[in-house]
Formats: sequence, C-alpha cells, structure tokens
Amino acid sequence: MNHRPAPRRARRGFSVAELLVALMISSMLLTATLTALDASFKSYKATTESASSHVVARMVMHRLTTMIRTGEDFGPFPLNPIQDPVLIPDPPEIEFVTARDEDSGEETVVRIERRDASPGGEAPYELWYVQTQVLDGEPVGEPEEYPLLTNVQHVLFTLRYDVGPRLQYATVDLTIHPDDLEDAAIAANLESASMRMVATIAPRRVD
Repeated sequence: MNHRPAPRRARRGFSVAELLVALMISSMLLTATLTALDASFKSYKATTESASSHVVARMVMHRLTTMIRTGEDFGPFPLNPIQDPVLIPDPPEIEFVTARDEDSGEETVVRIERRDASPGGEAPYELWYVQTQVLDGEPVGEPEEYPLLTNVQHVLFTLRYDVGPRLQYATVDLTIHPDDLEDAAIAANLESASMRMVATIAPRRVD
C-alpha cells in the first residue's frame, strides 16, 4: 500500500503590521540609548570643563598672589591715601616692581590688566600680563605681554594704601567661565556655571 507524503504548508512571513511594531520598538530603544549617551557625555564634559578651568584659575591666582606678595612700589594709588585709602581701578589693573638692579637702577615693572576678549569668545574679558624694563622712569625696549587668563567674566582689584603711599593689601576678585579646549559638537550648547575666586594678599614688608 502506497503512502503519499502530506503536503507541506507554506511558511507565513511577517505581516506589515508586525514589521511596523518591530520598527517602532527598535526606534524607541535607539532613542532612549542616544538620550542616555548624550546626557552622559554632557555630564562628562561639564566635569572636565570645571576641573580644567579650576586648575588653571588656581595656578593663575597662585602666581598673582606670589607676585603681589613679593612686589614693591605698587600702583595705581589714590591721590590722598589718608582721606581715601581704598582704590578700585577702573579698568581693573595693578602694577608693581618685581626686580631692581641696584647698580644700574633698571627696574622690572609688571602690570596685570583686564582687556577685552577677542570676538567670538565665551566671556567678554581676558587678563593680561605686561612686563616692562624701566630706567630712570622711561621704558627700555618693547614690553613683553601675553594673555594670562582667558574666558574672564569679571575681575576686580581692590587696593588699600597707608601713608607713603604704601600698599597694605590687595584683593583680587576673579570670575571665569569654564572652557574645555577639546569641544565636542554633541555638547556645543552646554552652559556651564561660572567659577569665582577671591584672594586677599599683603605684600612682604621690606625694612
């Protein structure tokens, strides 16, 4: 007796509705993954910005305090330090002698000043270092100058003098905008909080 094989049933594929549901679930998973990745990257960038800017700002503040502490013959100073001993220069700046050649009388004068930042910067100001050699009150050669700190949002020098005029102390109030040099397009619009540093320095007394 011959047995005929049962006819094979044709395999049914996915319907259009099933494909649409699968695509929708896949797109939702991809969207959630990209959102989590973007948030993680922004958090990382904010941390690196804050850390790098904090290190640079601390280095600059440490250098400023060291120069002021060891400097001499500060300026600018008020016309009458007895009646008005406190001076807040506008625009902000501070000037002092860092070295003096007793034989020739030549002095090294350093001025820290605020300048407008280049167009397109994230903050309006920069802090500049200007060093000039002075002999008999006249500059010798071209001054050496370069930006000491960029992305400065606010800087204020408060100088208090006594009779002389002699600087009693200087207060440096500095606010900067964190900036990561290795910017990334995914977080280009990230707004980081500003960072403020304040230090009060008394110059070293020379007898």
